[in-house]
Amino acid sequence: MHSINSTNTIRSAARAIIIKNDSVLLVQMKNEEGEFFILPGGGQVHGETLIQAVERECMEELGISVSVGRLVYTREYIGKNHQFDHRHKNFHQIEHVFVCNILNDKQLGNGHEIDKKQIGYRWIKLNELSEYKVLPSPIKSVLQTDDLTLTNSYLGDVN
Repeated sequence: MHSINSTNTIRSAARAIIIKNDSVLLVQMKNEEGEFFILPGGGQVHGETLIQAVERECMEELGISVSVGRLVYTREYIGKNHQFDHRHKNFHQIEHVFVCNILNDKQLGNGHEIDKKQIGYRWIKLNELSEYKVLPSPIKSVLQTDDLTLTNSYLGDVN
């Protein structure tokens, strides 16, 4: 787990897009602004590959083993450029997002090291994503309109 109130360094993170039966698996979070959903994943630890980071984070947050597929897109978040600049002004993160498949979901929901603001998980139908607050917000259209066969798309500095 990494604090959002970081020093002036760039944090590398890896996230998973897991789709099954026309639904995407998202982590449910809650902060002072309310509830929202994010893709599973988190910060890369020194010495591990991005693939190892995705595998570890899915196990920690959700209790699942995944096979990691293609890198689908890269996203930057530069806090000072967005609505929460008062809290995130020194935070800069680059996220690498991979298509993943669940290898074993018997322990789904039994993550052993969940994030402080994590309150659960949910499978959300792709055609119902517009009804939920999903961050970063462009992920909704990527998931609903993209067949995820494109690789290495750069989304830019988005929230």
